[in-house]
Amino acid sequence: MRRMALAAVAAATAAGLAACGSGTASSGSSGGTNVSAASCSNGSIQHELYAKGALTVATDKPVYPPWFENNNPANGKGYESAVTYAIARQLGFKPAQVHWAYEPFNASYAPGPKKFDFDINEVSYTPQRATAVTFSDSYYDVQQALVALKGTPIVTRHTPADLKNYVFGDQIGTTSLAFITSQIQPTHQPKVFQTLNDVKQALQTHQIAALVTDTPTAQYISSSEIPHSVMAGQFPSTGEHYGLLFHLGNPLVTCVNKAISTLKTNGTLAALQKKYLQIYLSVPAIKP
Repeated sequence: MRRMALAAVAAATAAGLAACGSGTASSGSSGGTNVSAASCSNGSIQHELYAKGALTVATDKPVYPPWFENNNPANGKGYESAVTYAIARQLGFKPAQVHWAYEPFNASYAPGPKKFDFDINEVSYTPQRATAVTFSDSYYDVQQALVALKGTPIVTRHTPADLKNYVFGDQIGTTSLAFITSQIQPTHQPKVFQTLNDVKQALQTHQIAALVTDTPTAQYISSSEIPHSVMAGQFPSTGEHYGLLFHLGNPLVTCVNKAISTLKTNGTLAALQKKYLQIYLSVPAIKP
């Protein structure tokens, strides 16, 4: 959905799921992938870990489909959970050695030490955030989409000129909120909420005309969470991508990028995107 402060997004978004899964490492990350297999063995990375013998992965509470399922990051289901365990396998960890930690979204990209090895929470790379934390290469390329209630004007009247006249709302600190202000540029100041649940409630109570979020989340919200809502369409790519988030300068990112590169090359990411995200991505295009 989500995830950016007020700064330009970076890295190219692929046109289709297969491209997402098989592309080269995205620009804007901080670690390279040109490292030997020996230097990224499980034994060789132990001194870089938050807790020796375990891969500590953080995310927010609650977590939502299609990124996670049943609000349980540790079950290996949902795209981000599955990606985490696929990366862990590449680094030589067994599933039981992956430990999950809670980290609020807005705290994840704050400067300072981290109580995890990396955070996975639909966090978009931005140059501004990259001054305080380190990002991996892209594990998913992002487009934003529009969710509204059925029968409301914005569902059918959403030309660029029309969009400027509506009241939007979104979660604080997100790429979706930044997209509204920088791309749609509505006449009315968007309403800002602390959580996605607050945003969804605002839509249901007609406080806002629509919300903007990443396409898979938008489709899930409209199909399963908010009655009588619809995803009105998907906006063109702005080059946004999700990266795993590390404390600034964490050398572990180099081996994680190597793992991501392998998962792209061998088709694992494409297969996981097809499994968890494909049903959400056939949507009409609209322009901001």
